[in-house]
Amino acid sequence: MKPAEIRLLSTEEIMAKLNDARQEYMNLRFQAVSGQLTDTSRLKLSRRDISRLLTVLRERELAGKEGA
Repeated sequence: MKPAEIRLLSTEEIMAKLNDARQEYMNLRFQAVSGQLTDTSRLKLSRRDISRLLTVLRERELAGKEGA
């Protein structure tokens, strides 16, 4: 998911996607440890998605403080 797409979402939607992404990352880690994961690049992509979501949330938090 691109940052521009994330910025169009509401904060609640971003939080929901963040929870889903964290759950997916945890499942991928379990699969990697147990040897079931064949495409290990998905771990990196999942971490990047989580980081993007957190970055947009932080941008909104800082924008809210500047406006106050």
